[in-house]
Amino acid sequence: MPPWVKRSTLLLSVAGLGVSIYLTVAHFNSHITLACPATSTINCEKVTTSPESFFFHVPVALLGLLFYVVMVGTNLPISWKISSLETPRLLLAGVGVLFILWLIYSEIITIGAICLWCTSVHIITLANFLVLLYTRMTYSAPDPQRSALTNLH
Repeated sequence: MPPWVKRSTLLLSVAGLGVSIYLTVAHFNSHITLACPATSTINCEKVTTSPESFFFHVPVALLGLLFYVVMVGTNLPISWKISSLETPRLLLAGVGVLFILWLIYSEIITIGAICLWCTSVHIITLANFLVLLYTRMTYSAPDPQRSALTNLH
């Protein structure tokens, strides 16, 4: 695995964790106002206080925080030495992308406002997934069973 992959996924995960911490603290502390404009289209408060800011009664910000705690753990340099984490790491990132697609839909269609902090997490999540997917497609060892079956034909 090239060093840039390990560094970039860890850096992206730490950035996602930082933004998620900020959003979670702001969610649970009403005295903190998110540093975000409040225009008609860009309005973090409208997004983060909407009914869609909860998923099965759990704040989305808290889910993002938990997601990034796990992503940081799976992208630590020592975790890359555990080959059995390769598929779960990619699947977790894929679930993150599916979740952000729902969040983006909710922001644009249901709420009618965009949260810049949320958008930064969306971009980070997508970038992390794309790096992991690229890595999986480029650097994965060939499946020995598939190679054996190919040789039979």
